[in-house]
Amino acid sequence: MIFVGIDDTDTLDDPGTNQLARHLVRELHESVRGRLITRHQLLEDPRVPCTRKNGCAAIEFEPRGSASLAELGEQIRRLMLAWCPEGSDPGLCIASAPIPQAIIDHGRACQKRLVSQGEARQLAASHGIYLEGLGGTQDGVIGALAAIGLINTRDDGRVIFLGSSAVDHFDIGGVREVDELLRSGVEEIRCQADQVLVTAGSVDLGKRLRPNYRGGKVVLYVSRVEGQPCEWLAQRVV
Repeated sequence: MIFVGIDDTDTLDDPGTNQLARHLVRELHESVRGRLITRHQLLEDPRVPCTRKNGCAAIEFEPRGSASLAELGEQIRRLMLAWCPEGSDPGLCIASAPIPQAIIDHGRACQKRLVSQGEARQLAASHGIYLEGLGGTQDGVIGALAAIGLINTRDDGRVIFLGSSAVDHFDIGGVREVDELLRSGVEEIRCQADQVLVTAGSVDLGKRLRPNYRGGKVVLYVSRVEGQPCEWLAQRVV
């Protein structure tokens, strides 16, 4: 597998990093198959500049042919430079499996403390991992590397895409039956209050299905609803 991490790719008036990740999956479908996109929450601190919330995105790709990491990197680089607006501070990271534990530890560290560009760049270089700032302050390199680490915990973040380059199984919203959600790629539905598995009933997803990545599984957390047409309400968990 190939992992791509991106961060700090937008401004308040432009589409965010999640939308860019989905754009990359669509545009790169001939050379790699987008399997999964996850959104990860990093440290929220007044000293950390960010557009809205301090989050980064990771993409898990499955190669289709013999394209090298360097060729894929150049494709992604071009797409990001065309997408990212002036005033953003985009960072791009690309690595192939297996991902070193030190990179996973970096991802966790970025959720707990301030991490510098220098730390991120030195760590990536020591493991031969491609990491580049594509504009502005280049602070996005910190979160881009963190995204690679966090998706490889297999126990962090929110799933914002699951499917293929042409079809996103999670492009649904509103009230849906539990069995339909399980057929769409959600592996478990759990009551957030007591972690009990939910196996029947209907779930109000709101605008869009947004499960989580927990224990290597796609998990949707819900809470019970009383006096409503559906039994369960989907919970948005970071």
